Amino acid sequence: MSVSFFVYYRLAGVRDSAVRQRVRAIQADVFAATGVQGRLLRRRDDPTTWMEIYEPVSDIDPFEHALEAALTRHGFSSLLAGSDGRHTERFIAA
Repeated sequence: MSVSFFVYYRLAGVRDSAVRQRVRAIQADVFAATGVQGRLLRRRDDPTTWMEIYEPVSDIDPFEHALEAALTRHGFSSLLAGSDGRHTERFIAA
């Protein structure tokens, strides 16, 4: 069974290009470690809310470990607004 990961967060006052560059680096690390390619979206009516989508993920534990390691390596938490953090939702096919 594969899982779809939806990760959303609110950004502090940072430039889109800086966020995009950092997320692309994180996603490249995750892809190299797991073969799962991420997508990046920004909320249409709120430019501070972004989402990453990763699917399909069949080997959940190694994927989560690779994602956490990449977030730490690239210092992603410094881009987040306040203490909101990243919110991860996991879905399976109905």
